[in-house]
Amino acid sequence: MENEDVKKALTTKSKRAKIEQRGRFISFICIALIVLVVGAIFYFVASKGLSTFFVDKINVFDFLFGTVWNPSATGSDGQPLVGALPMILGSFMVTFLSAIVATPFAIGAAVFMTEISPNKGQKFLQPVIELLVGIPSVVYGFIGLTVIVPFIRSIFGGTGFGILSGTFVLFVMILPTVTTMTVDTLKSVPRHYREASLALGGTRWQTIYKVVLRAAVPGILTAVVFGMARAFGEALAIQMVIGNAALIPTSLTTPASTLTSILTMGIGNTIMGTVENNVLWSLALILLFMSLVFNILIRYIGKKGEITNG
Repeated sequence: MENEDVKKALTTKSKRAKIEQRGRFISFICIALIVLVVGAIFYFVASKGLSTFFVDKINVFDFLFGTVWNPSATGSDGQPLVGALPMILGSFMVTFLSAIVATPFAIGAAVFMTEISPNKGQKFLQPVIELLVGIPSVVYGFIGLTVIVPFIRSIFGGTGFGILSGTFVLFVMILPTVTTMTVDTLKSVPRHYREASLALGGTRWQTIYKVVLRAAVPGILTAVVFGMARAFGEALAIQMVIGNAALIPTSLTTPASTLTSILTMGIGNTIMGTVENNVLWSLALILLFMSLVFNILIRYIGKKGEITNG
């Protein structure tokens, strides 16, 4: 009888074990649901975007490298004019230019907040960064429309709409992201790196430039790529200042367009299943693919950083 009681006690799950098993099951369901939603999004966008090539029989190269965008019209070959190159170039130009402009400011602010004046930096700059993060995209776009566009027009002439105006708007929008991640990266650099440099006779600036920043390069690159991913997918703010002209950009001050600006302008004015609608989904597929590329790049930089630090 005692043996049976001992056996029953050993084989019966405790209350804590049941709670743990229940928690694991709930966690698995949540993870599976997230994976299912992401997979469904990929499938939906891919099925719609690929219809341009498999249903409407539009050549992939004509779509990616064509320079004329007018899906409702046809060319001499009888195919719709759906050249997406102007939007692709516009998206990459504003993304890279905004990242180039934002990176020095972000690194400077991060160095000030972590190495030069941590107390004052956290006290004054941190609230400013948090405020910039909380401002809606439409507010950035409206400020760009009423301040930046007239400024560009008065300096360079023309309409003021274009790549340059979009670059300034996106620069302010991605600055908090890059700055915050750079601050975290600089804080994660081991303290003994600084102490060793100072012990060897290095000045504070030499320590910051040659030790701290070099050790933080992988994290800073990750921050920049995150900022670029944010800039590449921005829609409303960039739509308000870039001009939305589906033309190859000839300069930084002429009206241009991006993938997101054309998408937001046209997706509500087309009928599902038509060529005009399918090519917009193809633009969305390019955006989704670029998001995947940015994520892969971030993971690659992170792994390289782990190997270097190791």
